[in-house]
Amino acid sequence: MREWPLWYDAMTDEGRRRALRSRWRTASLTAGWPFPSDWASDAVDAVCSAVVAEEDLADPLADLGASRAEAGVGLAGTLQDLAALHAVSDGEHDGLVSADPDAVPTAMVRATALGWSDVVARMSVGREVEDPLTGLTTAGYLRTRLHEVYRAARVAGRAAGDGHALVTVSLAVNADDYPRMMAMVLIADALRTVFDGGETTSLLRSATAVVLASRDRLLQARCLQARWTIQHRLAADPALHGCGPLLLREELLPDDHDQACELLASL
Repeated sequence: MREWPLWYDAMTDEGRRRALRSRWRTASLTAGWPFPSDWASDAVDAVCSAVVAEEDLADPLADLGASRAEAGVGLAGTLQDLAALHAVSDGEHDGLVSADPDAVPTAMVRATALGWSDVVARMSVGREVEDPLTGLTTAGYLRTRLHEVYRAARVAGRAAGDGHALVTVSLAVNADDYPRMMAMVLIADALRTVFDGGETTSLLRSATAVVLASRDRLLQARCLQARWTIQHRLAADPALHGCGPLLLREELLPDDHDQACELLASL
């Protein structure tokens, strides 16, 4: 049960909803919301009503995330707006609030993020070469890049596996979609940081990323660095402690492109 201030208890439900909405908007704009005229929406009103009535927020927050995605708001901005809501509805403040995304309960973040990602995924199907959440290229794009690698190797008179290898990172998740989704965002960022020389880094499946890397003297060191970086980033977030184990391995490229595509399907 939230501990509302005394002035709040004296208001009607409609007055409470309006007051919460106003404080939420102010806190969100103060935290950096870039679109003041576009902040209001039906989803905002539904969330305020649910908060005032102390109802379950899962569905209203999912609708809020979807609404923000449809309006073109990024995930970071959406979660910052959510942090503003949490700050003003917590009740444990003296009028001044700080919209801290790290202070928002995981259940609220999960509902909002899933609503946002569902819309972005639907909007991107068939017209993007990047996964909207992780920023990794799609499996289809990776197959195209492999075709180019095999064609170049054939022209040069050598095997594609002589110059390239696949580095796969797979995550076993004994939890729901939210921890896996957030873990893959961290993994994607770590792989881009370590493999920063123009390598193709793709999302093969929901819990598997793969790098088309050069087989040079630095490959083993980069694999070790990637493993260490990913493990430490996952360990730093208590919400992701159920993710694992992490499996990172190097796969040699087979003789031709068709076999390489079969390999991707088996990873």
